[in-house]
Amino acid sequence: MDFTTTKSPSKIGVEITNINLAEPLPKVYIKKIHELWVNNGVAIFPNQMLSHNAYADFAKQFGLFGTEPFIETMKSQPHIVELRRKASETSSPFGGTWHSDWSFQNAPPSATILHSKIIPPIGGDTLFANTALAYKDLSKDLKEKITNLDGIHSAKLPYAKDGFYALENEKRTLKIKSSDKANKYNVHPLIRVHKSTKVKSLFINPVYTIGIDGMSNLESSTLLTKLFEHMTQEKYIYRHKWQPNMLIMWDNRTVMHMAEGGYDGHERLMHRITLAGEEPIRI
Repeated sequence: MDFTTTKSPSKIGVEITNINLAEPLPKVYIKKIHELWVNNGVAIFPNQMLSHNAYADFAKQFGLFGTEPFIETMKSQPHIVELRRKASETSSPFGGTWHSDWSFQNAPPSATILHSKIIPPIGGDTLFANTALAYKDLSKDLKEKITNLDGIHSAKLPYAKDGFYALENEKRTLKIKSSDKANKYNVHPLIRVHKSTKVKSLFINPVYTIGIDGMSNLESSTLLTKLFEHMTQEKYIYRHKWQPNMLIMWDNRTVMHMAEGGYDGHERLMHRITLAGEEPIRI
């Protein structure tokens, strides 16, 4: 391989350099990048000058486009979401709580790809948590307890007509489409098996997992809180510091993430694409 790889010391993430993503990649490169991505959770590509078309073309080499149910996409690029927060905005950062993108869908996205355009001089880090390693480290008793449990996933908390975004007072540049459709739900196993690596991971998150099937609200809340606290320990987290024209691709099946703020008074602009995934595979 001509490109260079450097693994993150935090047990999640790999940086890939000496490669130009604006050009079509040889099949052998696509295969190797896919392996690096699924085995490290997050693939990081610095210094990538990409037009919208080149960005979309890169993404298509790794799968079909996903759907964006509650966010407006670009009119000229229906698979790209422009995540812009202007310097004058006072709204909370979009995606500012731990989550796995669109986990409430029947077949949640396999990948999220983010390309940076304008990066503020302070703040704006993205945090990633390794949900596969978090599962591996669970006690034997807790693994047995959750083996056959299913989480209830819904978009109702952020995106329903009485959800967070519908009720907030601050204006956003990002167009969010609150809808009654957000009250629908899907049931997914708490432990899922990765399609490619066969690795097991915890597939729950504080934004979209609203309960556990067959449990009372109190029981499920207690168990989920315990698992969330375990998953977000520092030893499972990689903190990503952005640079302009940087592309990262992460695996929503083994990674949970959140966006930090701390850059009020500065503009931040990212472009996002999701790739279609599969129904979570049970152990």
